[in-house]
Amino acid sequence: MLVSLHKFYKEYIERYKNALKIILCKSVFYFFGVRKLQNRMAEGTKNTGRGNSGRGKQKPVVVSDMGRLQPQARELEEAVLGALMLEKDAYSIISEILKPECFYEKSHEMIYAAIVDLAASQRPVDMLTVTEQLRKRGELDQVGGPFYISQLTSKVASSAHIEYHARIIAQKYLARELISFTAMIQGKAFDETIDVEDLMQEAEGKLFEISQRNVKKDVTQINPVIKDAMDMLQKAANQKEGLSGTRTGFDALDKITSGWQNSDLIIIAARPAMGKTAFVLSMAKNMAVNHNWPVALFSLEMSNVQLVNRLIVNVCEIPGEKIKSGRLESYEWEQLDFKIKELYDAPIYVDDTPSLSVFELRTKARRLVREHGVRCIIIDYLQLMNASGMSFGSREQEVSTISRSLKGLAKELNIPIIALSQLNRGVESRQGAEGKRPQLADLRESGAIEQDADMVMFLYREEYYKPDSEKKGQAELIIAKQRSGPTGTVELAWLAQYTKFGNLERESGNS
Repeated sequence: MLVSLHKFYKEYIERYKNALKIILCKSVFYFFGVRKLQNRMAEGTKNTGRGNSGRGKQKPVVVSDMGRLQPQARELEEAVLGALMLEKDAYSIISEILKPECFYEKSHEMIYAAIVDLAASQRPVDMLTVTEQLRKRGELDQVGGPFYISQLTSKVASSAHIEYHARIIAQKYLARELISFTAMIQGKAFDETIDVEDLMQEAEGKLFEISQRNVKKDVTQINPVIKDAMDMLQKAANQKEGLSGTRTGFDALDKITSGWQNSDLIIIAARPAMGKTAFVLSMAKNMAVNHNWPVALFSLEMSNVQLVNRLIVNVCEIPGEKIKSGRLESYEWEQLDFKIKELYDAPIYVDDTPSLSVFELRTKARRLVREHGVRCIIIDYLQLMNASGMSFGSREQEVSTISRSLKGLAKELNIPIIALSQLNRGVESRQGAEGKRPQLADLRESGAIEQDADMVMFLYREEYYKPDSEKKGQAELIIAKQRSGPTGTVELAWLAQYTKFGNLERESGNS
């Protein structure tokens, strides 16, 4: 029995020693960081002269290995909240800068949310109304009661610098968001089951989301804007055709639109097999070959070789099936050799990346404009794009983000962006050839696309639904929406053997 007890105590002591070693190691590792943090927190409590009783739970403090605190500005948060309750116009100054989540202290977040509620309902903001609003929200005790609210107002010497203080708070919030973001990305980067390309798209999407929270465009006095408008007017007047934008090469279309306008998002929609790709290729050829204007084409559906083959058919006017099979007559080979020279050195830039994300597009588009002076971007087509890295409740929400991003990109680069779009199947359910004519409601995920677009056009060929149509060899480009111009219909020539669109009068004269 004694031997057994001796053995038991010996094992117990060994286990105790090992545990003690672990505790000592951990204590040494965290001593400097944690001890420093504890001292700071204790000092803060001493300075304020209050504990945490009656206050809402503080947000958890994330401490790195070095024991650093998250970026914060508690004193400025108190000063801003106090100023908001003392100065009646203070909220209008900072409303676009701060959101409730910008505040580090949970109690401060609750107080500011109550102030936002009061301002939204056009009620006065002061110590009493804020206290009452917090009581209605059931959060008064969590923030420290009426006493703490009154303390906030007593800490404000002047509200003169409230905007400056608010911007510091917003910057601290963004810094915390970036810390959280980088920690998340770092953790996933160590996970070998996650594809690095997907992670990069997710990182870019999240970073874009964070950056958008701090986007604030200052107002501009009208004088410089008037100057820009007059410069555009003078430029249009100096041109024979009176065009202020980029020519498409289709005379009737240029007349009604004055050319594609800078910063516009143009949607061209149609049912499959109507010739959407053929139309934008004809247009890209007109811009790049005839006018030497750089054009970028992002093809999510066809490869770059397929697109070039379509361009060769368009320029050389050789039937597509012959180009595909390579069975050309001797005169057609001569025609090919002669006309293909037009495509050499043409400023057409093709990207056939499949499943292109809107964030990849932004990066590539900026580079194309900067390095090659691209004056127009074409996307074929919108529904094949994605917004990787961001979470959505539905495909409609994702398409909404994509269309909004494309409009923002057009404004940023100050060039027209043309995006092709599919129509939903509702078109096919309507009776008769005339019933197949597209409408705005036929746009797939239409709400956001219709709202964000400056111009919406539909491509329609009657002969597709009515083979014996009198309009054989013709197409209609229906302008259903134009933000700064009239709507209407433009008639174009359709050369099926060359999958090419042209000016109706010109092609009719040649025939």
